[in-house]
Amino acid sequence: MEQRGDTKVRRAGADTSLGRGLDILIALGSEDATKNGGLGVMRIAERVGREKSQVSRALKTLAHYGLVDRDAESLDYRLGWRFFTLAAHAGHQRLLEEAPLICRELVARLGETAHLSVRDGAEVLTLVSELSPSALHVSDWSGRRTPAHCTASGRALLFDHSEVLVDEMFPMASLPICGPHSPSTVAELWRRLVTARQAGFAVSDEEFESGLVSAAAPVRDFRGQIVAALNVSGPKFRSGSDLETRGAVVRNAADELSRRLGWTPENMTQEGEDD
Repeated sequence: MEQRGDTKVRRAGADTSLGRGLDILIALGSEDATKNGGLGVMRIAERVGREKSQVSRALKTLAHYGLVDRDAESLDYRLGWRFFTLAAHAGHQRLLEEAPLICRELVARLGETAHLSVRDGAEVLTLVSELSPSALHVSDWSGRRTPAHCTASGRALLFDHSEVLVDEMFPMASLPICGPHSPSTVAELWRRLVTARQAGFAVSDEEFESGLVSAAAPVRDFRGQIVAALNVSGPKFRSGSDLETRGAVVRNAADELSRRLGWTPENMTQEGEDD
């Protein structure tokens, strides 16, 4: 009986103007609509089981609010700029809500300080830090900026950059030396970035400062775009021997955080095929 009641509630909601609008947005967010650049009015009507006139009126209202756009040539409709703006804002809020828990889980598992960082030009800005319980640990870096070229987080945030974009970001002939193993040229930075991308995580072994090692992986939003990086840092005498293993753990944690933001591996595969 409860199941039949739930079905009636859902059906009643779908018969409202709001329900029709939501059905249309869901249809325009489907895989084939996204792949083909949108859907025509008739196709949408068939998809949502509505009359063409009802769908046309609903689309005009959604377009007025920027939730759908209409291609001038094909006349197909697609999700609009305001829809993605709202989703992006919600994603940023969700990121800051979910990241501390993921960081605490990393600290509990690896025993080192965990950070959430974002890229700001050629620098990395730390937003969240969860401290290691050990007496000797990396301090709270919240609000601190570090160079992107000599940190694991910096490389993770550059995973989707082409070699041309990396060259444009670092136009200098030589890179500033931070730690004893810091890359000195853009060519060396690019080689390390390619290696990190293949592994799915980046490691830094005394690149930023002596005695410090770290591992980082990118965090993606619902569009598959890199919006942040998860990073675990600690003293080399304690974490240096199994840095690759720690990198895999960080990668898995970053993937989990990405899933909570709406990202799926299937979306990433589709994007790669389209490219």
